[in-house]
Amino acid sequence: MSVQQYDGIGEAFEGFKGLPLTRYGEVPSFLGLVGDVSGKSVLDLACGTGFYSREFKRRGATDVLGVDISVEMVGAAREIEQRDPLGVRYEVGDVAELRPLEQRFDIALGVQCLNYAEDIAAMKRMCRNIHQNLVPGGEFFVLAQNPDYRFDNPSLDKYGFLCEPAGEEIETGPRVRVTALLDPQPITIVSSAPRREVYEDCLSATGFSAVEWVPLQVSEAGIREFGEDFWADLLSYPPLEMLRCRA
Repeated sequence: MSVQQYDGIGEAFEGFKGLPLTRYGEVPSFLGLVGDVSGKSVLDLACGTGFYSREFKRRGATDVLGVDISVEMVGAAREIEQRDPLGVRYEVGDVAELRPLEQRFDIALGVQCLNYAEDIAAMKRMCRNIHQNLVPGGEFFVLAQNPDYRFDNPSLDKYGFLCEPAGEEIETGPRVRVTALLDPQPITIVSSAPRREVYEDCLSATGFSAVEWVPLQVSEAGIREFGEDFWADLLSYPPLEMLRCRA
């Protein structure tokens, strides 16, 4: 499902990071969740065009490997690396089929990653593969659709996105259609919103512990830019949620 969608996007995916929800909500929240990466190795799964791979390399990670199922996304990430070399490596790979890598990493990132599992067995394979590529005690950080998001909530369009039900339920949860309102051409992606217990059960079944859900926040820069009232709907009905756990 995901690879065909993303192959058609390429470097246009970078535009997502400029939309209000992403720029002032997702990015500062996720960077704050992961925290200090100085001297640590980072495995960025479903890395897309490498936004977080680059960001954590700039923040002091010693070694960063980005993996994505989309050839076009990895190609775009490599082109950005060529233009602005940071020493980030990228490779094409399916997290559900990820091999044991040449090293184990201190940190793994899964931004919009596990929610592409087609069923519970696939999510367990993904989690197991991530676990085997982390050092003992390594941390795994996830960002995905909020499992409790209701589609009759106020529209997210002022934050740069639409989030709608796709009209199908799979084993992990409902399909979700997310549209980034980019100019001049919006981009729509279909994924799923796995239930909270699906995440927790798959992670614990594959050796992860200390699973902690963490809510999305809005940065001080976002409040200065738009004011507190602008963000009230987003904070009352957040479309995204994060979690952390330990290998």
